[in-house]
Amino acid sequence: MKIPIHQSDVPFEVWYEGTDREIRGKPLCDIGGKAKVGVGLMELPPGSNTKPGHWHSKEEEHLYVLSGQAILHLGAERFSLRPGSYVCFPAGQAEPHHLVNTGAKPFSYIIIGERINDDEVTYPDGET
Repeated sequence: MKIPIHQSDVPFEVWYEGTDREIRGKPLCDIGGKAKVGVGLMELPPGSNTKPGHWHSKEEEHLYVLSGQAILHLGAERFSLRPGSYVCFPAGQAEPHHLVNTGAKPFSYIIIGERINDDEVTYPDGET
């Protein structure tokens, strides 16, 4: 059963610990069972990134910045993100995206994305 939760009750998971790709995340949506839409509270330590750049064939993603600062790499363009920044990555938009925390503090954000079984993720630089 899904009931209200508080983010402090959800432990962080850590991916790529100790590397320049370290990411901490809390899968808020899956408490009480897997949800149809993914919602995560994410934290990118200073100097870390979310490489490799990628895009989704069928899934749309949304990102909302809570604290810190980062650079969004979206195709060949670069955008500064800060608290209150929002970006949508539409399904099928063939522009790879990734983040780089350029600040001295953790970059915290909410990520929301569909969970479509036959979605294909493309990594233009061949990395995974």
